Amino acid sequence: MRFVLFVMVIAGLVVATVAPASAITHGTVDTEHPEVGALIGDAPERDGTWAYCTGTLISPTVFLTAAHCGHKGQKTARVSFAGHYKAGGELHAGRFVPDPRYTGKNELHDMAVVVFPTPVRGITPAMLPSLGLLDRLEADGVLKTARFTPVGYGSVEPTKNRHELRFHYTDTRSRTSISFKNLRGRWLELAPDSRDEGGTCYGDSGGPNYLGGPSSKLLVATTISGLDDACQFVNLDYRLDTPSARKFLRDFVALP
Repeated sequence: MRFVLFVMVIAGLVVATVAPASAITHGTVDTEHPEVGALIGDAPERDGTWAYCTGTLISPTVFLTAAHCGHKGQKTARVSFAGHYKAGGELHAGRFVPDPRYTGKNELHDMAVVVFPTPVRGITPAMLPSLGLLDRLEADGVLKTARFTPVGYGSVEPTKNRHELRFHYTDTRSRTSISFKNLRGRWLELAPDSRDEGGTCYGDSGGPNYLGGPSSKLLVATTISGLDDACQFVNLDYRLDTPSARKFLRDFVALP
């Protein structure tokens, strides 16, 4: 099954229920990020597709995704780096390790890695941010005009049929452009500010948000959730430049 996460995000005294983010909307097929891969299920979904979450290679043997992409007690996961996955395609199997602080009851520490027994060859890993990078950029006034590039294998534009949203999956890696909205302690909030931009939706969970244009390799946050089921508004992404995130990541990769 595709994993669905509902989290509570607390901002001051305001509490909002949010729906999980999992797909690229208003995007294009991505050929710029071969380091972005899909978590592949043991059996196809009802629509015949296989990808259920997204992630990013951050070292030759470490693939970063979201903890909610795994089920309780999960020990292994399979990853495809194909731009379009087809049944029987090459898969990389590894050990699935969620952040031990993640409980599944809220969004805190929603990170996991897949650790491969041998290096993935022919793919250059993404770059991770330095400690406090986004805070420094916000203080310098850079973030308010920054553009970000989310990448993922999730649903494309959902359609509405008799008051019901239908999500459409293609097992294809896609990307879009999105603008900065807000920065919180653990969260980077992004939102489209024009018809030329899109966002994330169901199936993009765990996938990267790069700082910069479509060729950027600087991974600053991972897709976790959003403020609407139609995947059209604010995306909530887990920052990778915080002490909390780095505490987990440093056990698996060298950090800048």
